[in-house]
Amino acid sequence: MDRQLLSGDEAVALAALHAGFALGTGYPGTPSTEILEAFDALGGRAQWAPNEKVALEVALGAAFANARALVTMKHVGLNVAADPLFTSAYTGVNGALIVVTADDPGMSSSQNEQDNRRYAIATGLPMIEPSDSQEAYDFLFAAVEVSERWRIPVLLRMTTRVCHSKSIVAPRGPVPVPGRVSAAAVQAASGSVSAPPAPAGS
Repeated sequence: MDRQLLSGDEAVALAALHAGFALGTGYPGTPSTEILEAFDALGGRAQWAPNEKVALEVALGAAFANARALVTMKHVGLNVAADPLFTSAYTGVNGALIVVTADDPGMSSSQNEQDNRRYAIATGLPMIEPSDSQEAYDFLFAAVEVSERWRIPVLLRMTTRVCHSKSIVAPRGPVPVPGRVSAAAVQAASGSVSAPPAPAGS
């Protein structure tokens, strides 16, 4: 495929589409909001949740049902989702569950700084941290491989600079996803529609 100039958020969304994610869910908050907006624009199955805990629980349900699921939130959102995060660490999953935590060093658009690498230590879950858009794209595939091999959720830690900076990405293109629940099956089961764009200033 042709190389593209993408932000880190857009690279994650494109990788999720190419990796056959059946569902992307989350709660809007800068710098993570654009991931689901881009995933939806690319034709992925994306929906907003009323809060981060609900988003993770929805994604966890999809992963229990053998689908690949992506859940996105900003750093403080992981505090809200901590209960199902810790639980999922010992229940495990069947399909890949990737939890994107978008940290905001320097508080560009947040009320505090928080290093969510501590959550990886506390939960015992692996965390992968890209440093540019190409790594954001590639590392999502790596996260899927780890999640499905060990049947556990994987944390993908982004930062504001990685989320919003643009760099060249060489996509690998769509890959086969044998034995996984499709986005069409998830949509048929839920009967709901994609959420509208997040409110301005989120």
